[in-house]
Formats: sequence, C-alpha cells, structure tokens
Amino acid sequence: MYIWEGLIIGFLGSLHCIGMCGPIALALPSGSFRSFSFYTGRVLYNFGRVITYSFFGLIFGILGKSISFISIEFQQGVTIATGAVILLIVILPSGFKLKISEKLSFINFTSKIKSYFSSLFKKGSLGSLFFIGILNGFLPCGFVYVGLAGALVTGEMLSGIFYMALFGIGTIPVMFGTALAGNFINLQVRQKISKAIPYFAGLIAILFILRGLSLGIPYISPKTEKIQKMFNKEEEKKKPPCCE
Repeated sequence: MYIWEGLIIGFLGSLHCIGMCGPIALALPSGSFRSFSFYTGRVLYNFGRVITYSFFGLIFGILGKSISFISIEFQQGVTIATGAVILLIVILPSGFKLKISEKLSFINFTSKIKSYFSSLFKKGSLGSLFFIGILNGFLPCGFVYVGLAGALVTGEMLSGIFYMALFGIGTIPVMFGTALAGNFINLQVRQKISKAIPYFAGLIAILFILRGLSLGIPYISPKTEKIQKMFNKEEEKKKPPCCE
C-alpha cells in the first residue's frame, strides 16, 4: 500500500504551490488578521482544494482498478512509463513545454478558471473562499499530475481517493502558511524554491520507475504479489526433498 506517499508528494509539491498558487492564497479576501473568519476562510479554501483532488483520485483510482484487471505486468509498465514521462518533463526546455501547453489548450482553460475567480473574490464570503479552493484544484499543475499517477497505480477506487486526499492535506501547511505570511514570501524566495522543484520531481520519477521494476527493495521497490509467488516457487524448487 502506497497511500501515504500521497502525503509526501503533496508536501514536497507544496513548495511548487508557493510559486503557482501562492498568489491566489495571498489574494484571498483577508479581513482582520485576528478575526475568526480570517482563519475559517483559509481552512475552507484549503478544504475545497482537498475535495477537488479527492474527486480526481476517485476517477484515477477507478481507472487504475480497470488497468490492474488486465495484468500485474501491465500495471508495472504504467508505473515505469509514468516515471519516465515525469523525467522527460523535467529535462524538456521550458519553451517546448509552453508550446505543448498551448496546443493542449491549457492556457485557455486556465484563463476561464481565473475569470470565475474574479467574481468569487468580489463576493468575499466564506462560501466563495470554499469554491475558490475547489476551482484552484482544477488549475493545471505538474505535481498534481504526479499525484494522479500515484493514485492510478494504487489500483483501487478508495485507495485513489485517500491517496489524493492525503496529497491535498500535504499541501495545506505550506499553503496555509503562505496565506498567513503575506508579503514575507517575496518573488526572490519563490524563484529559489522553483529552482529546487525539478530535483524533487526527478526523485519522485526515479521512485516510480523503481517501484515498477519490483526489485525487492523494501518500501522503495517491493515485489508485487505475483512476482513474489513466482520467487517463492523457485526457492521451493531449490530446497532438497524431505526424507521419507
């Protein structure tokens, strides 16, 4: 079971969130810093994001379950391919990735979501902060895709939901802190954090590839149930026959 990995990926990915979603958290209607509604609004905002991520986990958990029915080997192949794609995204030039985003209409999709943000920000109610969080979860994000890949590999609907819920929870400390810190997290700090993101993504990609290879390394690359049974059969063959 790799569900707790979602929490780790979410926490590491939240460093990336400072640069991508940090401006949204900073722009949330503030009110009085000492008021109860200030903290309640930010809790609701983050809760909205977790709900959206959990919804994605439901979809990818169901998809992963359908894949696991095909074969264990196919599921391993998906895991390895996911890691390879993440590595490819890390090493691709930023200009090339921008062109891909334009062709996939990510930019247009993001613009539409931001237009909804505008009307919700004007309302400034606690309910609007909750819906801002829900919409925030739909924004294209590389680390969300990494989390979804993990939810896919779980191969179960509930596991996928919990995986992405933990992913969202893992992002809360940094996102909540960003909303409280305000202008203390300036552009230079965000740029420094952004430079570290490819290293985190590369590490996660390697972990996905190792898991798919089923090398028998505890926690990192454990053997799948089917491979473990084959391994046990081979060990049984090596044992000398029992004396009658």
